[in-house]
Amino acid sequence: MWRRFPHDGFVPPLMARGAVKFIILDLLREKPKHGYEIMKEMEAKACGLHTPSPGSVYPTLQMLEEMGYVVSRQDANKRVYEITAEGRKYLAENRAALEELPDPTKFPFAAISSAEAREAAREMHYLVGALLRAIRANRLQRPEQFKQVRDILARAREEIGQLLEQ
Repeated sequence: MWRRFPHDGFVPPLMARGAVKFIILDLLREKPKHGYEIMKEMEAKACGLHTPSPGSVYPTLQMLEEMGYVVSRQDANKRVYEITAEGRKYLAENRAALEELPDPTKFPFAAISSAEAREAAREMHYLVGALLRAIRANRLQRPEQFKQVRDILARAREEIGQLLEQ
């Protein structure tokens, strides 16, 4: 099932039902991690297209611990999770489920979801907001001001065009 995306596009489902446990076990295979670290790595592997919530990660960690696939220990103010030998065996037996997940880097729009692309889009959003606020506050109302703004934007568009041609 495809889902609506905030910028009016649609994206394929990134995770099949139950896939979170395999992703978590795979991340823990590398080294022990705390919950926030797991969430950040999941987001990075999904190219920012999916941000796991604590409400999906922590209950899954608890379930994995109850199943004996993960153990946890308190380290300062954080609970650190580590995969067990039984968890490694379970992951190996279910490797196909992990490999069937779509690779977000292969999506045609993956490049626009990078942190850098989101920051550039955010700057564009801030620019539009600043112009609209200036107009509403009557700070931008004279024809020569609009001409200056138009000229600045035209130069920026031209520079970006030149950058993209390189």
